[in-house]
Amino acid sequence: MRVWAGMVAILMAGTALPAAAADGGFNVRTAGDLAALCAGEPGGPRRAAAENFCDGFAQGVVSLELRHEKRAFCIPNPSPSRQQTMREFVTWARANPSRLDAPSTEGLLQFFRERFPCSKG
Repeated sequence: MRVWAGMVAILMAGTALPAAAADGGFNVRTAGDLAALCAGEPGGPRRAAAENFCDGFAQGVVSLELRHEKRAFCIPNPSPSRQQTMREFVTWARANPSRLDAPSTEGLLQFFRERFPCSKG
């Protein structure tokens, strides 16, 4: 339970890890930072870690949103793959440079709202 509360605090703050995390963590403060990680940057031995971080970050945002009665977005059933959705996020974020400066959580939520709108009614 404490781990979950800590994760919520991190996501709500809009930052994932400090710039110089001792464990080699990633600096993800903006949607542009998140898009870079989800695109597989950096390459080499950290690529898998970057992609896993991206998937976990997205899952955390989705899990938090699913707890709300009134949701900001509605993922269809069957749902698209997380990898495909995050590739779409990268394209979406890079298509408009103003999106890159948004806090990472806010940028991802905006993408989800646009990509998976809830039907009205």
